[in-house]
Amino acid sequence: MSFIDWITSSYPNPSIDGRWGWLHITVLILCIALIVAIALIFRKRSEKSRRIILWVLVGLILLFEIARRIINLCKTDDYSFHNLMYILLPRPWCAISCWSLIIAAIFNKRFLYNVSCYTSLLCSLVFFAYPGVGFNNVYILFENLYSIATHSLLLITSISLITLKFTKFEYKTIWKELICLAVILGYTFLEIFVLKIESDPMYFMPGNDITEILNIPYAGFLVLYILFMIIYINAFYLIDDRKYIFKKRKNNLENKPTNN
Repeated sequence: MSFIDWITSSYPNPSIDGRWGWLHITVLILCIALIVAIALIFRKRSEKSRRIILWVLVGLILLFEIARRIINLCKTDDYSFHNLMYILLPRPWCAISCWSLIIAAIFNKRFLYNVSCYTSLLCSLVFFAYPGVGFNNVYILFENLYSIATHSLLLITSISLITLKFTKFEYKTIWKELICLAVILGYTFLEIFVLKIESDPMYFMPGNDITEILNIPYAGFLVLYILFMIIYINAFYLIDDRKYIFKKRKNNLENKPTNN
């Protein structure tokens, strides 16, 4: 295998079922170890030190994202608008999450950290629970490395945003995050119906892999999908904003008129 074969992922690479094999488990353990180490070492450091760690993680994500696009541009001889958009734009939700972390680090806004945190964490958890790429070939070519590395970085960075205190989930500012989620959703519809570069970026369209795994009708899946997203996102605010919630409940009880 030459370096060109590896970097362009053109070397014959038979498929295998590597889910929960030694490599999958080793990568997951290393991710957890790095998350714990970053939290213990940098949690109480200055904001500048914490920002440096964040930029190291985000910089690695950016490096992989740019490298993959350059490689794919070099490989292709189709420079049509559709193919260029297919190569250059982030298409699946995990790639969108990668770029949301990059954008959040650049603009340094808490609501951007919040959204990128829980979307990135969800994508990485789904990947490590049931990886469909990365661990599914005999050889770890660049495309495999890209998938494993970016999802690992999504997991490490999303949790580190919490442990390094870049996030603060408050119901009084949730409207900002909901607007960001609406923008992401609108972008996915643009991908599906206008640019036609991805059939199901956020895995809510009919005929996706999840409906086949769960073996349920699409209508039932869509209801479960919406309920899951509501519960999942609310969990961050219920945990982080619990003092405010309990304080508000206590004030309401204290101010409740009594009948004499």
